[in-house]
Amino acid sequence: MYKIAVLGDRESVLGFKTLGLDVHPAETAEEARKLLHRLARDGETAIIYLTEQFAEQMQDEVKKYKDSVVPAIILIPGKSGSLGIGMKNITNSVERAVGADIL
Repeated sequence: MYKIAVLGDRESVLGFKTLGLDVHPAETAEEARKLLHRLARDGETAIIYLTEQFAEQMQDEVKKYKDSVVPAIILIPGKSGSLGIGMKNITNSVERAVGADIL
């Protein structure tokens, strides 16, 4: 059975533990980078929610998994709010799939 993981700073991700998700807090972008690769390689994690703040600092790593079926990396706002990156990615994905921006 696949898992869902949440990766980001401690304050942003701890609340997801109450939902039964695997929570992986990181202090630095480098630590988050290592955790992302470990989760992607484990073969058990289907979805990784990643805070936009860390995603902004590790764009190349996130791009490696952009077209992968598993894991799907979904960007979420962190404790300091949204940077708009996650919504932009969703808009781009919908536009690629449908052929037009319907959002």
